[in-house]
Amino acid sequence: MATARAHLWFGNNQAHEAARFYAEHIPGSTVESELVAPEGVPGAEPGAPFIVEFTVAGLPVTGLNAGPEFHLNEAFSFYLRVDSQEEVDRYWEILTADGGEPGPCGWCKDRFGISWQVIPKQLEELCGDYTTDANKRAMDAMLKMGKIEVPVLEAAYRGQ
Repeated sequence: MATARAHLWFGNNQAHEAARFYAEHIPGSTVESELVAPEGVPGAEPGAPFIVEFTVAGLPVTGLNAGPEFHLNEAFSFYLRVDSQEEVDRYWEILTADGGEPGPCGWCKDRFGISWQVIPKQLEELCGDYTTDANKRAMDAMLKMGKIEVPVLEAAYRGQ
C-alpha cells in the first residue's frame, strides 16, 4: 500500500531542531527517528544530522537538512485548529517567539520559516459557508486581524 507524507527541506540544518520544537509544543507531535549523513552525501558532512522523521499534530513529516540555498515559504503551511481563544493566544506566542513572525488573518511563521494558520473552531462555526450576512460579517472581521480574536468575531457575527 502506498503512503504519503510531507517532506520539508530545511536550510541551515534546522530539521532536527524544528522536529524537537514541535514535539515539545504541539500536541500529537513526536520525533520518530533521526539519521546522520553517510559518507558521500553532497553538501553534508558525514555523521552530521541529515534526516528526521517526525509527526506534527498527527501529520507525518520528513525533515531534510538541505543546505542554506533552500528556504521554506508559505507554499507549505500547517493549519492548526484549536478549541479556544486561550489556545490561539498560547500557540501564537509559541510560534512567533524567538524570530517567528506574526502575519494577517491568523497566519504566522515560526522561527524555522514554517507558516501556520492558528484557527479557533469558532471561526469555522461563525463563517459557516460564507453565505449569510452574519457569516460575511465574521469573515470581514477576520480579514482585518492578525491573530484571530474570538470575541471580535462573535461581535461581528451578531452585527455589533
